[in-house]
Amino acid sequence: MKTLFNNYLNTFKGLSQEVWWLALITLINRAGTMVIPFLSLYLTKSLNFTLSDVGWIMSAFGLGSVIGSWLGGRLTDKIGYYKVMVFSLITTGILFIALQFLTTFVTFSLGIFLVMLVADMFRPAMFVALSAYSKPENKTRSVTLIRLAINLGFSAGPAIGGIIITTLSYGGLFWVDGITCILATLVLINVLNPKKAKTLDTVKTEHPKSAYQDKAFLIFILAMVLFGVVFLQYFSTMPLYYKDVHYLTELEIGILLGMNGFIIFAFEMPLIKWLENTTFTKSGLMLFGAILTGLSFLILNFSSWAGILIIGMLLMTFGEMIAFPFSNAFAMDRAKKGNQGEYMALYSISFSIAHIFGHNAGMRMVDGLGFDNTWYIVTLLAAICVFLLFILRQYLNRKRASRL
Repeated sequence: MKTLFNNYLNTFKGLSQEVWWLALITLINRAGTMVIPFLSLYLTKSLNFTLSDVGWIMSAFGLGSVIGSWLGGRLTDKIGYYKVMVFSLITTGILFIALQFLTTFVTFSLGIFLVMLVADMFRPAMFVALSAYSKPENKTRSVTLIRLAINLGFSAGPAIGGIIITTLSYGGLFWVDGITCILATLVLINVLNPKKAKTLDTVKTEHPKSAYQDKAFLIFILAMVLFGVVFLQYFSTMPLYYKDVHYLTELEIGILLGMNGFIIFAFEMPLIKWLENTTFTKSGLMLFGAILTGLSFLILNFSSWAGILIIGMLLMTFGEMIAFPFSNAFAMDRAKKGNQGEYMALYSISFSIAHIFGHNAGMRMVDGLGFDNTWYIVTLLAAICVFLLFILRQYLNRKRASRL
């Protein structure tokens, strides 16, 4: 057991101090966004909005995320990642506190749009910072560490949020969210100031290439939008399937979803460390991750046995663990060719778009076509994603061969 534990710890070795600080800042920031899981409850119970109103507000939420990611990328290329990160964190903190005082449909819609616009400016800037503070050979593991921080934050956030609502009311959530963002800013200023922090991979391109002119990257982004739509079904339509078709209780659903987080926490870093030492390419690994994720939906239609849900969750979890870190590392490597902020913004936007359409489309398909047909359609989307990643791999292989 001791040897196993030491081997697990060894998978974290070699990451720079700055990457660890970035992970802590991300953990504080993500744990602080505890308003988000309770947003629909707050809007319907406290503000008495209709479900239709909530739908429009969530659309404003997603639109703010898309524009914020794009703007964050543009500003990162203009003024640098550090200034964008500081501005985003501290302004998001102030806006979260102010959001609780907006109580009409129009003002809250505009408020949540503005909050997400500013908050998601952080993402492309953070990815560029992560690239700068990581040695080239450590980038995939650095991304994996950030993912662990995000998963821990998302796990802790709802639990802490439930306690705050019980003891302080919904208003307390907005205060705590705002204060944690401001605390994350203070940590950032103290430990990642460019005068103190040491960059390990500074990339300067004389004639930077636009991400919008990079054919391979655009194929990759389209594949990531589809992968995001497929993946998000596990957090919107899948819990309904567990409850309505397999009659699982809320506790059993929570345990099944919690298994995903536990496996990621325990096995993702060792898995990534092992895969990095193989001869597999990033595009090939992304393709394999997409195949596993698609299969996790397809097998649900082959059996009514409850154990198939566990197999599906395992397939999806390992698909996610392979696809996300290597897709992120692929985007960071590709960004060296041009405007890094623009590249990482497009990568962030791909998942924002998936959020806008994925949840809504999944719900509508379940409502109109039933779960079985929905899983077939989701599997088809995963197959198109796999096809695009196959085209990407062939395109990159041809490019590589032409340079030899």
